Amino acid sequence: MPETGETAPDFTAPLANGDVESFSLSDRLADEAPIVLAFFPGSFTSVCTSEMCTFQDRLAAFEDLDATVYGISRDSPFTLNEFRAQNDLEFGLISDLNKEVIEAYDVAMDFDDLGVYGVAKRSVFVVDGDGEITYAWVSDDPGVEPDYDEVEEAVESAA
Repeated sequence: MPETGETAPDFTAPLANGDVESFSLSDRLADEAPIVLAFFPGSFTSVCTSEMCTFQDRLAAFEDLDATVYGISRDSPFTLNEFRAQNDLEFGLISDLNKEVIEAYDVAMDFDDLGVYGVAKRSVFVVDGDGEITYAWVSDDPGVEPDYDEVEEAVESAA
């Protein structure tokens, strides 16, 4: 897993933002950093919905710090657009259908008892304008949400 102080792995993936467009981390750093990358296991599950809705509820605070929030999961961009619409999410969701981003950030997990493999661990990375990870949090328990105050403090430090 990339750690604080390391360069964030760059990636290009589909972005669900009401439409579908290409997203490259390196292309967004100059205009959107600090960037919050919030990995979640899957759309339309209770804890993931709660987490993404909490980021939405706190979006103004992140925007006040000139930060940009993105969720990332293995869901298709079409599923993510529906998830955004049903939950009134104003930030983009990145589709990592091929697990490339999840593997680059080393946050893949399996639910063997459910037959579900290679979904994202619930995790949050804050990336500054130089592409450096200034905050990293990863949970092995998909039922645990991040400490949102801590994430906001990390963004403030990175701004």
